[in-house]
Amino acid sequence: MFTVKQLSTLAGITPRTLHHYDQIGLLKPSRKGENGYRYYGEESLWRLQQILLYRELGLPLEEIKRIMGRRDYDVLAALQQHRDELARRVTRLKRLIQTVDDTINHLKGNRPMSNKQIFAGFSEEQQEKFAQEAEQLYDAETVRESNRRWKAYGKEKQQQILAEARTIYEDMIAAMPEGSGSAEAQAIVARWRKNMDYFWTPNLEQLQGLAEMYVNDPRFRATYDQMHPQLAEFMQEAVRVYVERQAQ
Repeated sequence: MFTVKQLSTLAGITPRTLHHYDQIGLLKPSRKGENGYRYYGEESLWRLQQILLYRELGLPLEEIKRIMGRRDYDVLAALQQHRDELARRVTRLKRLIQTVDDTINHLKGNRPMSNKQIFAGFSEEQQEKFAQEAEQLYDAETVRESNRRWKAYGKEKQQQILAEARTIYEDMIAAMPEGSGSAEAQAIVARWRKNMDYFWTPNLEQLQGLAEMYVNDPRFRATYDQMHPQLAEFMQEAVRVYVERQAQ
């Protein structure tokens, strides 16, 4: 059996995280001692591994609890999905790294890039793959409806929405010196949330999960790092403040 301290040290998380998982019913201790201490058995290690893998993929805790709480939840199948997803991310990240390297060489005058190379790694085909991955992790009908909504906009409207999103991130970069909790940064988070309505309307926990994915998902992280090396972390913190204030 493992104590909270032992398990948190083994998994590289904080005791507070384990307490929170217990409180929301995501990872209950195997037993509690008369002194109130929590003790975790071997089965808890495997369940915690699954939780942390889902967190690495950017899923909010609410969604992880729903997935792992299904009667037909299969650990081996889930592990295979994790492996497949991580392999896809490695491939995607390598493509993005190559795009960045090509861009650096282009800007240095070493090797010119074609227009197609500039956007390598951002194809419609890749977006379709993202949609398929999302259906495996989130509510499939919600994902399909979001995709239907996006395709119905048409190219001109899509470009307008993407341009609006780029402006939001550019404004967030400009607001960094003011701090994540500043009025400027929080107003930009509100705009970011409104921009999400073009696709779907996430709740507060899902908003936080999205911001965490910007930091933890290598594909998203690579995109934001190209805009500013601290944007992903700053966005995550600004959204955390926004969520806490909205929840009050």
